Amino acid sequence: MTRKLVILGATGSIGKSTLDLVERSPDRFEIVAVTAATNVEALAKIARRTAAKLAVVADEKRLGDLQDLLAGSDCRAAAGENGLIEAATVDADLVIAAIVGCAGLRPVMAAVEAGRTVALANKEALVTAGALMTDAALQHGATLLPVDSEHNAIFQCLAGSRKQDISKIVLTASGGPFRTASADTMIAATPAEAVAHPNWSMGPKVSVDSATLMNKGLELIEAHYLFGLPSQRIDVLIHPQSFVHSMV
Repeated sequence: MTRKLVILGATGSIGKSTLDLVERSPDRFEIVAVTAATNVEALAKIARRTAAKLAVVADEKRLGDLQDLLAGSDCRAAAGENGLIEAATVDADLVIAAIVGCAGLRPVMAAVEAGRTVALANKEALVTAGALMTDAALQHGATLLPVDSEHNAIFQCLAGSRKQDISKIVLTASGGPFRTASADTMIAATPAEAVAHPNWSMGPKVSVDSATLMNKGLELIEAHYLFGLPSQRIDVLIHPQSFVHSMV
């Protein structure tokens, strides 16, 4: 059976990874809508390649460029927050929420309120509106699936288990590029050094957040809302090899 997918943030690292998986099994998936922040050139190529019906650019000033790039195709162009919300709520089996930062909050909330199954790679949406989002998911029958490797590992470990049986969740952290750096090295650190993660190739925001360990603080909050556990039962362990992403 073919599953219909929406990719919010199709030109970012999560979006590209999703497209790579989808395009390996074209008989199993249909891309119905894709979005990007500003990169209309990459977005138009994705829309044409996947035969998407809707392509949305968040930057309204680039709508004309997107329309020109999609001329002659069956894909309709839209822009702005209303366009993102439209993409998030079209008829689909799964919404991949991969817009970076709080810009993804309204589209994700719209997908939840539409009762969609949302694969959540946007942790800021839960960090900023966790209670609202989880309440809305219960109210509208939506499903939140974690895409972050740490939370997905927890999700898999918990399959078939009861929450009351959980003693503790452990999130692992590589420590990032500055794990063994001195204070003097940190003061003189450059943006290029901050995004040079020792284990992963990620977007600039999450790479910098990993370098400062801020990302792990956000993930702790995310785990609290996803799994309904107090922070006292969620630990963080520095694990430079990154063999284990999380433990229960």
